[in-house]
Amino acid sequence: MRDSGPIIVRQGRKREALNFNFNGWAKYANYRLDRGVPSKVASSLQLPLTQAIHQGKPVVLEGGALDSNGNGTLLTSEECLLDPAIQVRNAGYTKDDYATVFRQYLGIEHVIWLGNGIAGDDTHGHIDDLARFVSTDTILTVVESDPKDMNYAVLQDNLKRLKKARLADGTRPNVVTLPMPDPLYFEGFRIPASYANFLILNGCVLVPTFNDRHDREALGIIANCFPGRDVIGISAIDLIWGFGTLHCLSQQIPA
Repeated sequence: MRDSGPIIVRQGRKREALNFNFNGWAKYANYRLDRGVPSKVASSLQLPLTQAIHQGKPVVLEGGALDSNGNGTLLTSEECLLDPAIQVRNAGYTKDDYATVFRQYLGIEHVIWLGNGIAGDDTHGHIDDLARFVSTDTILTVVESDPKDMNYAVLQDNLKRLKKARLADGTRPNVVTLPMPDPLYFEGFRIPASYANFLILNGCVLVPTFNDRHDREALGIIANCFPGRDVIGISAIDLIWGFGTLHCLSQQIPA
């Protein structure tokens, strides 16, 4: 639902469902029935549905590729949206093109671009496995402690970018680091397990756990970031075989 469903936005009391033209992550061909999800959801919620268009063509984006602080700043990754050859969502788009789309449809004033995603990510770099806003000025980002792990250099680069970043208001974000679970493999493939794929609900935060030695540390860090909410670990061992967990399978609806 995070990727095939509509992104629902709110301006004042007005809500609107946005259709970002899901195409199977520009990788799989069996997405045609998924194309009907936004209209079904919008109809069920009795919301107007708007198809995202840029320069006369449909814009392809997934909710898992975007994370906003709700105050004008958005996080995304270059691997997902700017790679010219692999899983290309919008051929020829530049950062300026995306900035225009984000401003028009999401009210975004400033974009923070990270580099690459974690190993095994079937979406080719979704931000919801990398870094997430936990408030208007604080970002949680995953880091790998083992220099020999294939994620180490990638996540260090993203950490450096965040430490140099600015928010829409010109201030620097508070950056809090989150560990990565130990590598998980299925039939020889690296699975993209990440504690950053947590789900923020009205009164709590659900955090994917992996029967891992880092579970407790991750839950404690996230709990410190959400003092007013219950932080609950949810075993995601079965979910992660589908290459995503709690944030991936959900889509928030503004009140």
